[in-house]
This record gives sequence, C-alpha cells and structure tokens, in this order.
Amino acid sequence: MAKTWRTAHEELARDLNRLVEARVLGPVDVLFGLEKDLRRRAFEAVLVWTEELLGPDDDAARMTAIRLISTLFPADEPFSPPAEWWGTPFGRAVLLRAGHPHAEAVSFTVAAAMLGISRQGVHDLAKRGKVQAHPEGGVTVYSVQARLKERMLGEADAAAAGPESRQTD
Repeated sequence: MAKTWRTAHEELARDLNRLVEARVLGPVDVLFGLEKDLRRRAFEAVLVWTEELLGPDDDAARMTAIRLISTLFPADEPFSPPAEWWGTPFGRAVLLRAGHPHAEAVSFTVAAAMLGISRQGVHDLAKRGKVQAHPEGGVTVYSVQARLKERMLGEADAAAAGPESRQTD
C-alpha cells in the first residue's frame, strides 16, 4: 500500500518525537525536572525538522539530518546504527536526504533494511543492475539511495493517480 505524503510526515514526526523524548527530554527531566513549555517547544522543533527533512531544499534536509544524528546519537566513533534502524522513518529520511554518514558501501543485510526487503532481494537487485555492487563487497549507498527514491516516487505517483487509474485483469 502506497503511503501518502501526510502519512510520511506523521510517521517521521512521531519517530523524531520519540527519539527526542527518549534521548533528550527524558534524561533532562530525570536530572532537573522539565517545564511543560520545553516539551511544547521540542514538539514544535520536531515539526520543523520533519518539514526540513521532507521538504524541497536538499541542503537544508542534509544539514538537518546530520545535526539530528550528531545530537541524538552522540559517540566518539562514527555513526554506525544497527541494520534495523534504517527501516525507521528517521532512518529512511536520513538515507534519502544525506545517505550514509560515513560509508560508501553497505552490506547486503543493511541494504535490505534500508530498502525494506530481504537480503536475497538485494542480491537479485544487484544481479539485475538495479543496485550497484561495490568492489570491496556489499552495494553502494548511492545506488540504494537512488533505488529507494525511485520506489518512493513510483508509490507517490500511484497514490496520486488513485484507484481508478489502476488496471484490473
């Protein structure tokens, strides 16, 4: 089932709000207590970030993705989330707008999570030239990103066309 633009916004906003609550507001509340105003301001910021991540300005989207990753997932090591993270609304938005923060290629398992398909499905896509194999193993992030964009645009076009445009056999 194709997602609507509104559904994508709502899912991303919920995911970002969950992350901000768990990684920022929750710990601050435990340590210092929270004013209701700060939670409201955080939710307003989540809505702005959602618009930036899904909006038309590629540079703003990329910078927002990078800023959120560095703030919500601070570490001394390069950001390397588990494969399943890429299947979350925020993970998909990061892939679409910024790619992988530090990798040129990812394993078939990570690519499968990014695309929401099986590992065998990624192997099949690589054999058919729909994603590009990397010489050192796995597939290129760029080709996975391009495949996800292509698929999402196709779903959006199908949803916009409506059920009357679909052929029945």
